[in-house]
Amino acid sequence: MPTTYTNPVFDDNFPDPTILRAPDGWYYAYATQTRRAGRVINLQVARSRDLVQWEDLGEGLPEKPVWAQQSQKIWAPHVSLQAGCYYLYYSARPDGADALSLAVAVAAGPAGPFVDCGRPLLAGPGFTCIDPMAFDDPATGQRLLYWGSGFGPIWVRELAADRLSFAPGSVAQAVVQPSGSDDKADYHRLIEAAWLHYRADSGWYYLFFSGDNCCGPHAHYAVLVARARHATGPFEVQAAPVLAANAHWQAPGHNCVITDAAGHDWLACHAIDPRQPTFEAIDDSEGYSRRVLLLDRLTYTPGGWPAVAGGSPSWRPQPAPTV
Repeated sequence: MPTTYTNPVFDDNFPDPTILRAPDGWYYAYATQTRRAGRVINLQVARSRDLVQWEDLGEGLPEKPVWAQQSQKIWAPHVSLQAGCYYLYYSARPDGADALSLAVAVAAGPAGPFVDCGRPLLAGPGFTCIDPMAFDDPATGQRLLYWGSGFGPIWVRELAADRLSFAPGSVAQAVVQPSGSDDKADYHRLIEAAWLHYRADSGWYYLFFSGDNCCGPHAHYAVLVARARHATGPFEVQAAPVLAANAHWQAPGHNCVITDAAGHDWLACHAIDPRQPTFEAIDDSEGYSRRVLLLDRLTYTPGGWPAVAGGSPSWRPQPAPTV
């Protein structure tokens, strides 16, 4: 196993990453739909023994949902392992619609193939139903789903026991609100990409999310965080980003958190490499932002807030995770 690593840990378009450690000992990473070597991949899957060296496994969702056969907007996967079944939560655009919907698919193994449940979990409007993340609350036993936002809030709602639908009688609750600012320097004016991480040692629930514009020539993105004593809030938002751009990595964001064998937390996210900022995207002949996979150690301040050294992604060799 390597003792050091240098970003990026996956040097190809791999946006909106989420990482899961499976019972087979491998870490599995999942990412948004892309085109690679002329082929469209609906759900990108890769695996690693050490979080540093990644093997591309290709397609994890070989059949698009029956309700989104024409969609080239299969976005932001999150995979949860429960009772031996792998649940994939993602966003897709239904055929004939402009708005996106939340969706769920299942598989028997971490690499898939995932099979959609046959209907949207929650539909639009606009870009509100994006970036789902499932979390089982250890304090209450609730199965929760976070998503959002399309200039709206980040939402949470309880899932039913089957994890394919919402709990009867449950309602969506806003947990973090956008700032409403017109200031283009304000990361909080658009928020999305929720990731909840619980630290049993401190009792804090950390809601990571990302702010502003992820992509394109004017990309302005960062990882933000809020915290609460309960999974559904109320959340206190930290004003300063956990992770923002530097000269080496533009628009870092849409993170997940994974814990290594030594109990250290690591933040994985995507970012644009200014040396190769675009690629041949699915539906943009002039190219689109190429977002590569980065990894950095998370520490916690004396006040209990998560931090990354320097407040931006590393570009020099770093000590590798413990596996």
